[in-house]
Amino acid sequence: MSARTPRPRLVVAGAALAAGTLLLTACSSSSSSGSGSGSSAGNPSASVSAVTADPALAALVPADLKSSGKLVVGSDASYAPNEFQDDKGTIVGMDVDLANAIAAKLGLKADVQNAGFTAIIPGIGANKYQLGMSSFTDTKEREQTVDMVTYFTAGTGIAVKKGNPDKISADDLCGKKIAVQTGTTQADQITDVINPACVAAGKPPVPNDGDKFDLQTDVTNAVVSGRDQLMMADSPVIDYAIKQTEGQLEKLGPTTDSAPYGIALAKGSALTPAVQKAVQSLMDDGTYKQILQKWGVDAGAIDKAQLNGATS
Repeated sequence: MSARTPRPRLVVAGAALAAGTLLLTACSSSSSSGSGSGSSAGNPSASVSAVTADPALAALVPADLKSSGKLVVGSDASYAPNEFQDDKGTIVGMDVDLANAIAAKLGLKADVQNAGFTAIIPGIGANKYQLGMSSFTDTKEREQTVDMVTYFTAGTGIAVKKGNPDKISADDLCGKKIAVQTGTTQADQITDVINPACVAAGKPPVPNDGDKFDLQTDVTNAVVSGRDQLMMADSPVIDYAIKQTEGQLEKLGPTTDSAPYGIALAKGSALTPAVQKAVQSLMDDGTYKQILQKWGVDAGAIDKAQLNGATS
């Protein structure tokens, strides 16, 4: 499964199912929900404290990587504010700043390369990238293929056009035209969870199992243009899209099922302990929080970098 966030739980109790009501369970609305509650407005031009190499952490870097001086990072640069291209074509975002800071802690320089989302983990297995930083949710399924170092938490959000002209309820998405990015759990959710429940309730399914786009920017444009009625994506992406479209979109319902993001590394890589300790060091010295505040996503902050910390 290729996904950014976990599949939101679908609750269809016996009585509700008989009545044809489709419910999405809401997660906690605390600051750890990744919903945007408690986040700063963000200032992408803000400066972050310079990061210097930590000799003890640099000593953990494998010799071949140390000699190259470079940490190659795969990232799908279409998922603002986590990873995207600015107006000059430079890859920027929360994950990019964190990748640069991790590399600096290890005495290396990050080389963040744009890649298709579904190609990043296979690229790690093929030694094309040392790290995958692209809003990957840490899942037990992924942990069978790669190691994951947790560094953030996010959930799934929904956005509609401002004013919700179609009067859509987050509790009932049956028959609605939904835009999602290809390869995400939001796409899987429509096929595996929402549509089967709609059919079971005697309601029309989401057309085409959702309209899928390779780039998240195209997902957003599909809703702004009116091609689709709503979009589903990671909560910080929904929040950022609402800001960037200057009032053309609004959030629908609560953020659901928050879970940790993980940095992907080759299974059993000697680099993994160094990366985990570097992330923890950035959390402890305040650099991590500065980066999240810069991008307005500090609601998703966590305080401990775990290795393979998936809950499902």
